[in-house]
Amino acid sequence: MTATTATPVVAPSGMTNSLTTGRLPRWVPWTLLGASWAVLLVVFGMVAASSDTELNVPAAIFLGTVLFDVLLFVTAYLVEGIRQARDRFVTSLVVTAFILALLPLISLLFTVLTNGLARFDLAFFSQSMRNVVGEGGGALHAITGTLLITGMAAIISIPVGLLTAVYLVEYGRGGLARAITFFVDVMTGIPSIVAGLFAFAFFSLLFDDEGIRFGFGGSVALSLLMIPVVVRSSEEMLKLVPNELREASYALGVPKWLTILKIVIPTSIAGITTGVTLAIARVIGETAPLLLIAGFTTSMNYDLGADRMMSLPVFVFNQYANPGSNVDPYLERAWTGALTLILIVMALNLIARLIANIFSPKLGR
Repeated sequence: MTATTATPVVAPSGMTNSLTTGRLPRWVPWTLLGASWAVLLVVFGMVAASSDTELNVPAAIFLGTVLFDVLLFVTAYLVEGIRQARDRFVTSLVVTAFILALLPLISLLFTVLTNGLARFDLAFFSQSMRNVVGEGGGALHAITGTLLITGMAAIISIPVGLLTAVYLVEYGRGGLARAITFFVDVMTGIPSIVAGLFAFAFFSLLFDDEGIRFGFGGSVALSLLMIPVVVRSSEEMLKLVPNELREASYALGVPKWLTILKIVIPTSIAGITTGVTLAIARVIGETAPLLLIAGFTTSMNYDLGADRMMSLPVFVFNQYANPGSNVDPYLERAWTGALTLILIVMALNLIARLIANIFSPKLGR
């Protein structure tokens, strides 16, 4: 006898129907996710309207994603079976974790944008707060101070951190290398205010001035926070360079220092640049150390070695913590200062990516 095989049911258009073959179409998960969000937004909107409160969009999105997990599992179980339902459920949990991680960031960006655009004008970037009470004024002095202080901190930290990482990877052996690694790890976790207190105490003793405040002291305080990040990130990038490249260079008679300079560092320059950018982003928003050693002022100051110097984090703190009788102008300047700080960090990341693309080794075929 000849065995007969069953032919699948084919739709008139010539395409197999996914629902009749035990497989969900690709559009079903996205439809369920959109429908879950829409339902929870409607429910939260009704609750907000009845209680005269604001619509909590992040909570609605999160609970809608949880509802999506349940609906996708039930739908996949009914159509595809328990095995595929479990697989889709685990995948939906990963998506839920991703959305949960993004919600605070998106909410923060939305809040800063909506509140910071009120004073995002030419006056804010071209004027200082000298002799300004109430409306008007700007943050030019704070932006200038942030760029000068952070730039000097980078000039101090990048060479020290990179050379330390080179020593640990290429030369470091024995107790000294272990001690450096230990102290770098300890410095990574020190509170920022401790760095500010150290810089304040150091320069107070050095210049015998208990009320000393100047920008260079803020750069030193920030460099204490920046150096460990540069060391650790650069060290990991240097370790990723294959030893075969070093050995090939040594086989050609190239000395070790030139191998490091021409082979190791150029190969890892993309990762090193990214680590340096992360270190700058780590310190550019610090408030406590700059409040202690750099102080605050309403006037322009281009000299890191003399007088108080304002920075954007301290500017935002001062505008928010010490408003005048009319609170709105101070809060608007604080939000715009926070938005400007975020834009500076974004610009630094873009510059780091550009530098990494330009100087990273080109792989030919």
